[in-house]
Amino acid sequence: MSKLRITAVSYLNTKPFLYGLLHSELRDQIDLQLDIPSVCAAKLASGEVDLGLIPVAALPGLSSPRLISDYCIGAVGDVRTVSVLGDVPIEEMTHIYLDYQSRTSVELVQILLKKYWKLNPILVPAKPGFENEIGGTTGGLVIGDRVIELENKFDYNYDLGEAWWNHTGLPFVFAAWVSNKPIPESFIRKFNKALRAGLEHIPQLLLLLPAPRPGFDLEKYFTQNISYELDDAKKRGLKLFLENLQPQLQQSLAVSLPG
Repeated sequence: MSKLRITAVSYLNTKPFLYGLLHSELRDQIDLQLDIPSVCAAKLASGEVDLGLIPVAALPGLSSPRLISDYCIGAVGDVRTVSVLGDVPIEEMTHIYLDYQSRTSVELVQILLKKYWKLNPILVPAKPGFENEIGGTTGGLVIGDRVIELENKFDYNYDLGEAWWNHTGLPFVFAAWVSNKPIPESFIRKFNKALRAGLEHIPQLLLLLPAPRPGFDLEKYFTQNISYELDDAKKRGLKLFLENLQPQLQQSLAVSLPG
């Protein structure tokens, strides 16, 4: 029997899921690959993998997206690792670099700039190393573990999870487990069981993982900043984001949401 090919986001926030999968009965049934979010999405769209933890803004680009898990990478307020960073307040930023690693955060910051902050800076597609160009009146949207490294280097940090919560009163889903074809129900049950087990073993995971920098509260990050359950509130937040992203897909994507 061939292994199910899975790609997952390589960031710190995915470690509980990886722990659960690699300590489960599925470990010998899957080919697990780790990639940045944009690559996860591209692999799923091309058929290179069967299932992926992908940025939700990639859903419209898939032929038949299915959210197959009870779990996600989400936030109820402050997410800690998706931020606009800069030397000046966002109102004074004339340019903002857009991180190349995830389309979801790029789409989200554009929604928030227009509807929440009501600002219109020049948005600059970024390339690797753009973090070094942040300064003066140029800010930068930075995602993932690099935010942890950079957050103390800048005077201003605008957390997009917190901004979305303030704007909508809803949680935000940054990435979800998505297939582009039918997956056997028996596998999905085992998959969800493995992810749940990984979350239940966060205390053990904390003993194995070093803090990404001195003073960083890894336990708080896993248990308060990242919210992993794809509950009804997150589904409403996801639906609202997708409506803002591409309104004509509202009906077709809504029926793909689990539960």
